[in-house]
Amino acid sequence: MTDLAQKTDTPPLNFGVIVFPVFQALDAFGPLDALNTLAYEFPLNLAIIAETLDPVSTKPPVVVSQNINPRSNFSESIVPTHTFDTAPPIDVLLVPGGKGTRDPKTVQGAIDFVAKVYPSLRYLITVCTGAGIAARAGVLDGRRATTNKMNWATSIAHRKEVNWIAHARWVVDGNIWTSSGVSAGLDVVFAFVAEVYGKKAADNVANILEYERHTDSKWDPYAELYGLKDSSAS
Repeated sequence: MTDLAQKTDTPPLNFGVIVFPVFQALDAFGPLDALNTLAYEFPLNLAIIAETLDPVSTKPPVVVSQNINPRSNFSESIVPTHTFDTAPPIDVLLVPGGKGTRDPKTVQGAIDFVAKVYPSLRYLITVCTGAGIAARAGVLDGRRATTNKMNWATSIAHRKEVNWIAHARWVVDGNIWTSSGVSAGLDVVFAFVAEVYGKKAADNVANILEYERHTDSKWDPYAELYGLKDSSAS
């Protein structure tokens, strides 16, 4: 009997990822690459979801006050498969973060989409400041969650009804998995794969990617670096 058969008879099939202007590349592409590899063994479908079907870039606008180099032209784009209005049924939704989360106009569609589809999801996974999108959608109220540590104060200010856990690589509360900054998205998705598809599947993917993952959800030197404390719901 495989680990998968031991874990569940009906593993998630349909995955979705939200993208928006100035999303963080690794937030999305790191977990997606692990899932790409998982799909060698298990049947998975992916929907890339955005406001429109136009390519979505990681390139930020030139903002001198944020030390964004106006001479730099280095970014990546991804082509959506669906819009927020045409997205198919989703079992697992991945929400990345990035500088684009700071602009309400940029992410309002994503916030509204998360609020709309969450009741029908089996799992919600956020990376970095993607937790701020989920928080503003109201789905983290009363739950434990974590987010990027460098932008901790800004992120947790979005929703005081959330129990923000500072010292955590990732946090699981019910069917919501939130993770710390950027590279933590890889660790949370590996933890998710181990939990839902089995440890053997997670180990196989990690070995293929030659990635030595953190398996302790409480490993977090960055909370210590910035001297962060938990923020209880109010």
